[in-house]
Amino acid sequence: MDKTSLYQLIQEQLDPERTGFVAVENFTSLVEHHELQLDPSKLDMLFALVQSNEHGQVCYQELIELMSSKRSSSFRRAIANGRRTLQRDILLDETGLGVYKRFVRYVAYEILPCETDRRWYFHQSRLCPPPVFMAVITIIQIVVFLCYGVMLNKWVLQTYQPEFMKSPLVYHPGHRAQVWRFLSYMFMHVGLEQLGFNALLQLMIGVPLEMVHGILRISLLYMTGVVAGSLTVSITDMRAPVVGGSGGVYALCSAHLANVVMNWAGMRCPYKLLRMILALVCMSSEVGRAVWLRFSPPLPSSGPQPSFMAHLSGAIVGISMGLLILRSYEESLHKQCSWWVLVFSFITFLLFAIFWNIFAYELLGVQIPPPP
Repeated sequence: MDKTSLYQLIQEQLDPERTGFVAVENFTSLVEHHELQLDPSKLDMLFALVQSNEHGQVCYQELIELMSSKRSSSFRRAIANGRRTLQRDILLDETGLGVYKRFVRYVAYEILPCETDRRWYFHQSRLCPPPVFMAVITIIQIVVFLCYGVMLNKWVLQTYQPEFMKSPLVYHPGHRAQVWRFLSYMFMHVGLEQLGFNALLQLMIGVPLEMVHGILRISLLYMTGVVAGSLTVSITDMRAPVVGGSGGVYALCSAHLANVVMNWAGMRCPYKLLRMILALVCMSSEVGRAVWLRFSPPLPSSGPQPSFMAHLSGAIVGISMGLLILRSYEESLHKQCSWWVLVFSFITFLLFAIFWNIFAYELLGVQIPPPP
């Protein structure tokens, strides 16, 4: 029996009067009678939904959303209101798991703060589609870096080479009319140290986040951080170019770290305090290195060195938009008022940045270094 037939059978036999509610005992017997089984995570959600209703019933619409794995806030709301303690063992007690399932369990404990969410993700996780976005971005960045490294015969401080700054991918204020540069700069890096730092974080944090929250949400967060980074530089550091994917990386990392802090008691990842301190030290060191290169370049250069403001704007995107995304696992973002507030705020910032780039440079008389 397919899902559509099952839904019709549920409504015809268990809710013939179209009241909108179904008794959980009748539904469970119906599923067993027709030899259909619920995933353990879905059964947990069903119990939680029932406990949120004082009459021991489950809303028909919430039941359909649960059966179809539709993103919804129904089960989270039910768990928050329910009084029943789920009887199933925690995921750490699961035995006989294969390599992939053990990795999925590891990701669940790294990213999600709630045991019920972790079980839901564990049973819903599939190999297809794989988390390809962060992997593809990282591969492209490495390939581009290798190409310029071979061409320039230089692997660190590549921005001091005029040929590097002539790349059509680098954001330079003199070329800001070429709008693709506000995004394409993420494929260029100052040197091996910046590329290594960004690639490591993209794979260690970005890939697990993409596995749990999906390619659409994580790619949106990453790209928003990248765009916000170049736009912020064009407003606050108007003479400086920008290279590197740090805006997107800091959006991901800041969102994850903020989510860990706000759900500290629920996070079960090992050594979380030590890892939190280590992550903050590494991120602060990278910002400090970028500030040093911007204002005290170690080598003579023909113009200003890349700005560090992309790091800071990426972190702001992560703490605001990113935190909301990570806290909305299996919830529809478009149904949340705070999501639309953030979207409106970003669009306002985008329009302001566009007008700034069109008019402010001439009005303020900014002396832009000639583009290479």
